[in-house]
Amino acid sequence: MAEQVAARDAVRAVPEHVAIIMDGNGRWARSRGLPRIEGHRRGVQAVRAVVAHAQKAGVKWLTIFSFSTENWSRPADEVRDLMTLIKLFVRRDLADLHKGGIRVKVIGSRGDLKPDMLAIVNEAETLTRDNTGLTLVLAFNYGGRDEIARAARAVARDVAAGLIAADAVDEAVIASRLDTAGMPDPDLIIRTSGEQRLSNFLLWQAAYAEFVFVADFWPDFDGAVFDRAIAEFQGRDRRFGGVKQEAAV
Repeated sequence: MAEQVAARDAVRAVPEHVAIIMDGNGRWARSRGLPRIEGHRRGVQAVRAVVAHAQKAGVKWLTIFSFSTENWSRPADEVRDLMTLIKLFVRRDLADLHKGGIRVKVIGSRGDLKPDMLAIVNEAETLTRDNTGLTLVLAFNYGGRDEIARAARAVARDVAAGLIAADAVDEAVIASRLDTAGMPDPDLIIRTSGEQRLSNFLLWQAAYAEFVFVADFWPDFDGAVFDRAIAEFQGRDRRFGGVKQEAAV
């Protein structure tokens, strides 16, 4: 009986790490006859609401896909507007995030970031690094393939320097060189706007994540939609490549 209760509670548990692919800002704006930048502005508001709701729900890690390595190919004016919004979000919200005990972590390539953006990233992480509440992970200038390639180069340099034997390279070694080193893999990945693809997001880490795709555009994403996604996750049978005990007998 006790084992059954434990199993039931495990299924109903809040996921430790939720990752979100925020999609549909432009389509939200277009459907209302508004410029795309207005969709992005409303998307920032949705981020604020979801961060607060996730922390209240007991989520420990929340990763949001804020800007991908492929997004640089968008029109220059849209990229400029997005950079402005991201800077404003950090500058305006950082004090509140810090006050709320939220730790900020940024993943993605930093080598080609402009000095002003790099300074903002470093400030956000430094100010909040000792906080013990929800960890908000911003995937910025991030691409899953790029992350894996950078990790592979780091491993190759260590092998060439004699710091590690080639035969000793395993999953743990590679994972320790990823941007997400020290983070738990996502339990749940949510994508908005009805699209059903990863778009180069957390390719390594998503190996055993549960996926929930919602039709809502990101600016319409709120606590109620978040809770429905969590409820769907809690109804899933997570086996991590194994089988249920009763099925194995």
